[in-house]
Amino acid sequence: MDNAFGGLIHAKTLMTAHLSPTSSQSSQALEARALACVRGDRSLFSGLSFRLVAGDCLHVRGENGVGKTSLLRLLTGLSKPESGEVLWNTQSIFSESAHYHRELLFLGHRDALKEELSALENLQMYAALDDVKLSLDQALAALWRFGLRGRENLPVHYLSAGQKRRVVMARMLTRQARLWILDEPFNALDSNAVAELENLIAEHLATGGLLVLTSHQAINLPHVKVLDL
Repeated sequence: MDNAFGGLIHAKTLMTAHLSPTSSQSSQALEARALACVRGDRSLFSGLSFRLVAGDCLHVRGENGVGKTSLLRLLTGLSKPESGEVLWNTQSIFSESAHYHRELLFLGHRDALKEELSALENLQMYAALDDVKLSLDQALAALWRFGLRGRENLPVHYLSAGQKRRVVMARMLTRQARLWILDEPFNALDSNAVAELENLIAEHLATGGLLVLTSHQAINLPHVKVLDL
């Protein structure tokens, strides 16, 4: 399995990994330097370093409670490390946080959709919040791509868990962020939706995007780097 992913990083034994570029757009880079994370009186990890450039995907694996979500929160700037730093294009993510967050799409365990709004209204709301130009035709095309034709005007609370995840996939498509950080994005998806999400991720990486994700499932993408916590 490890060979299929193109590289394996053991967080406990190999704390530094410089991942090779997969795109000529090498100016886009996310770097973790000697990160340490402590929760309560427990050290989750320390000395954790890696570098991702345009086109790179990092799959963070591990049992529940080892610090996968905590690592993602450090990478997004929602939490600060005990020590170490996170850099975006060689600058600390806290030095120009507004610029960094314009480049970032973070999706956690919860889908963060407004249940009383329709799928279409959710896309339009997030586009307005993210200052992204999104026409009605573009929004509808994104929803239709992910199998929501005929459901675009339904309040989200009428949608199944899988359909809500498809709305989230439409948001990923329309968000126009360079860096995606995704926590268990394949949850609640059937096999067809998993394949659609993998295709969406492949498109993102092929155009120079970067991705960090957690997943208990194998990822069917080429050249994925693996970080085991």
